[in-house]
Amino acid sequence: MDMGTFRGITTLLIMIAFLGVVAWAYSKRRKRDFDEAANLPFADEEEPLHRDNRAATGESQSRHDKGDQNT
Repeated sequence: MDMGTFRGITTLLIMIAFLGVVAWAYSKRRKRDFDEAANLPFADEEEPLHRDNRAATGESQSRHDKGDQNT
C-alpha cells in the first residue's frame, strides 16, 4: 500500500465520521435537547447560598483598613 492510498482511505474515514456527527447533530431526536441547552442562559438562576455581604455592610478591603503600613 503506497502513501497515496493510505491518505485516500484516511480522508474517506474522516469524511464519514464528519457526516456522522452532522447527521447526529441535526437529527430530530436531538432537537429537543439542543433547544433546551440553547435556552439555559435565559433560565432563572437561584441566589447563591453564601453571598459576600461586606460591600453592603460598609466593610472595606483596602490595605490601609487592614493595618498594612507598606503603601
